[in-house]
Amino acid sequence: MATNTTSPTAASSPGPLAIILLSVALTVGLPGNGFVVWSILAKMRKRSVTALLVLNLALADLAVLLTAPFFLSFLAQRTWVFRLIGCRLCFYICGVSMYASVLLITAMSLDRSLAVAYPFVSQKLRTKAMAGRVLAGIWVASVLLATPVLVYRKVTLKNNRSLVCLTEYPTEGHRAFHLLFETITGFLLPFLVVVASYCDIGRRLQARRFRRSRRTGRLVVLIILAFAAFWLPYHVVNLAEAGRALAGLVSESGPAGLRLLLARKVLIALAFLSSSVNPVLYACAGGGLLRSAGVGFVAKLLEGTGSEASSARRGTLGPTLRRVPTSPQPGPAESVADSSN
Repeated sequence: MATNTTSPTAASSPGPLAIILLSVALTVGLPGNGFVVWSILAKMRKRSVTALLVLNLALADLAVLLTAPFFLSFLAQRTWVFRLIGCRLCFYICGVSMYASVLLITAMSLDRSLAVAYPFVSQKLRTKAMAGRVLAGIWVASVLLATPVLVYRKVTLKNNRSLVCLTEYPTEGHRAFHLLFETITGFLLPFLVVVASYCDIGRRLQARRFRRSRRTGRLVVLIILAFAAFWLPYHVVNLAEAGRALAGLVSESGPAGLRLLLARKVLIALAFLSSSVNPVLYACAGGGLLRSAGVGFVAKLLEGTGSEASSARRGTLGPTLRRVPTSPQPGPAESVADSSN
């Protein structure tokens, strides 16, 4: 992450609240995301594009949750005992996970938008090979975009008492650059794409008077809204601190600086919950599947449509319009319906 989340120098400490939030995230998210990964790998024989995206999203969430014990240890002991390599690695994993999550969510939105706008093009592009290339590109981009964390993270002695893993910038200009870079690339630009995609989907479906697949559409929308709700406050603080840095103000100077620092600590702990909430969303979107399918409800929820499964047997993950029962002369709405599903 861009700035210090473990410094004890603030006027008041968010330690107890941060411990509660991190503990809840770890308790709910670790088994929840592990169950999602198991469901997709063990229970699904033919994995749709959405299932592959959800699988990678769960893996990203698991990675960041595995760093929670290190932060809980610091909050309990009030000193960082994992040296510089542990400091940089923990925050680097958090950064990579944040970028991977937002890019995967963006890919989900673009996938649905393409299926509605250009169903036949979507059918040709949604192959296993294409899905693999997109996912590889997402992870490579995440690894590269998170590299500033490795440059700026340091372990220093605070007040001659405790070691702290924090960020140290050569100048306030470096601090402003890093904060703005993280917010623009990790939130603003991806969510502009997401909003544009869903605006286009809504406009096209309204014009064609078509009812989308409720279950899959609701799941993707819930994932997007949850990520935005948990990460938007963090990036608002980023922008506020970047503005102070551009004005030449030191991060911890004055009451406003201390309040921002305290808010950042709480919001970072809150953001960990975004890595644990997705399995709960799958249960909500599944509806009656949880009762009818039991432990296999995630697989049932993410199964491709009959048309998608048919094309999967030929090596693709995309929908094929021939499998959908239609009238002898299908209209554009019917074609779009199958592609959206």
